[in-house]
Amino acid sequence: MEILGATLRVCVDDLETAVPFYERLSGGRALRFERGGVQVAAIGCFLLMSGPEAELEVLRKVAATIAVKDVEETRQVLSELGARIIAGPVPTPVGRNLIAMHPDGAIYEYADRQAEGQA
Repeated sequence: MEILGATLRVCVDDLETAVPFYERLSGGRALRFERGGVQVAAIGCFLLMSGPEAELEVLRKVAATIAVKDVEETRQVLSELGARIIAGPVPTPVGRNLIAMHPDGAIYEYADRQAEGQA
């Protein structure tokens, strides 16, 4: 399993107000999309999320998004190490992801940039 980097997840009340700050802070432009009623802006190492409180409550439980080379391989390694796979692997707009709870109770999203069936 190869970890390529991590993204910090930030829930914000007003995405339009938060985006300019994080764009300036990171020196990059926001890549925006929507997922499950939540507005998302990916900016550098930050993933800003804004939407219904019920959705954000769930998202706040995920400490970070960890980029990996292959989600399926990651699922296997995590399972062997005693992590519990909560969701996935499932396709996303840019690849695949899964949500796992580590043995210490920490919850992380793992994501790759591979299309379904591509290895």
